Amino acid sequence: MIEEFKKLSGESDEKLLSLLWLRAKDIVLTETNRSVLIPRLVSVTLEIALELYNKLGVEGESSRSEGGISTSYKDDFSPHIKNTLSTYRLARCGGGTFEKK
Repeated sequence: MIEEFKKLSGESDEKLLSLLWLRAKDIVLTETNRSVLIPRLVSVTLEIALELYNKLGVEGESSRSEGGISTSYKDDFSPHIKNTLSTYRLARCGGGTFEKK
């Protein structure tokens, strides 16, 4: 998956891409209450990793204006990503989640 991430981002630093991939994977697992990344969530993990890559260097900024060009940043992920994550979210019951092994 790192090779696909490398092609889509144009980045050659595999350590950076690996760190972003792990961060994206942690986000997916946390948001879905899962302990294992299922195959159907791999593509959304890649999308999150790409969004994280595109936001490098602008963390914490809500907008920027330079040379007459204004850019606004959103803090959240795209609606498609949020909808996909909610589709695969496991419900909590009795303080825990139960997923098939």
